[in-house]
Amino acid sequence: MRRLWLLIITVSLALPLTPTYAKTTVASITDGDTIKLGDGKSVRLLQIDTPELKGNECYAREAQVALAKLLNTTGIVRLQIDPKIETTDAYGRLLRYVFKGKMNINLEMVKIGAATPYFYKRVRGQYSNELLKAAEEARANKVGLWNACPGTKLNPNAALTTIAAAPATSETVEGTCDPNYEGCIPLFPPDLNCTVYRDWE
Repeated sequence: MRRLWLLIITVSLALPLTPTYAKTTVASITDGDTIKLGDGKSVRLLQIDTPELKGNECYAREAQVALAKLLNTTGIVRLQIDPKIETTDAYGRLLRYVFKGKMNINLEMVKIGAATPYFYKRVRGQYSNELLKAAEEARANKVGLWNACPGTKLNPNAALTTIAAAPATSETVEGTCDPNYEGCIPLFPPDLNCTVYRDWE
């Protein structure tokens, strides 16, 4: 029996000390994809990106408010690591999926159009398919930033850059364009008719 207890203790000590899920408390919301915990550590929400507050990007403040509202719902806050992705970033922030009760906050932020998927270094985590589907649906339904920042592109392999204005058409850029051609071919002066030619003779 003593050998059995020794074996259990040895196995327990060999297990990783960082659990897949960990309960925690949130002290503050830094921006739409970063929170600060009660112990002072910062958490960067995995596989998503939101507009930057520092650059006053389109929908940055709204994304921060959206995250605060989701975290203010009923339930225990839990953090989840992704075995495919590093656990910390270059700034020392914890890289985690954040859950409130059963709700995946990272995924929910994309669903409501407050964030987009961001697969840093093209690494796709365990929820990548769900994140992409949610982003495509949010964009199709013009939810959140997809409505407020209509010039924004969906590119999960690059950091998000929101654009408030819709892409300019060739007509608005060039003034007048020949509708018979793709792109913008400037309209030439009208052709001279035979009467004009005769007047010149």
